[in-house]
Amino acid sequence: MAGPSHYIMPLPEFDKPVKILIVASPYYKDISDNQIAGAKSEIEKAGATWDLVEVPGALEIPTAIGIAERMSNFDGYVALGCVIRGETTHYDTVCNDSSRAIQLLGLQGLCIGNGILTVENRAQAEVRANPGEMNKGGGAAAAALHLIALARKWGKAEKTVGFTREILMAGDTDNKTTI
Repeated sequence: MAGPSHYIMPLPEFDKPVKILIVASPYYKDISDNQIAGAKSEIEKAGATWDLVEVPGALEIPTAIGIAERMSNFDGYVALGCVIRGETTHYDTVCNDSSRAIQLLGLQGLCIGNGILTVENRAQAEVRANPGEMNKGGGAAAAALHLIALARKWGKAEKTVGFTREILMAGDTDNKTTI
């Protein structure tokens, strides 16, 4: 059964290059391949570039994003994976912990589109992953692009890697105190 129709925001436009890291768990390879295809297509439609890394499972996706944020120069991230309910509570742990970790990274300012599918069965996953149907991989990429556009609108496009020497001192109102 198809989901309800909903408004789809047009992709943002960028005046400077955008580089996105797709972090995918190919635990279900065919589903992952469809998610990745949808994400790549959406990223390329916006004129952005992408890189792809694969990790073993959904729980490793937020960790890989955190490592990339600390050690590389991506503008945003697309998290792609699939968790299908099984017979144990492991499903709940994986769904809740991966989602919570991605949300926490987002609250720290990372631009992440969460495309980790959490489904009851393989048929639901196949429909959601298919670029010609629900295209959740493309939707996650679009979400990351929109967050990058907001970050650029409200902040600095430049990003430093590692530590800076500038420290704001308590009571400093001109923001010029450095060590």
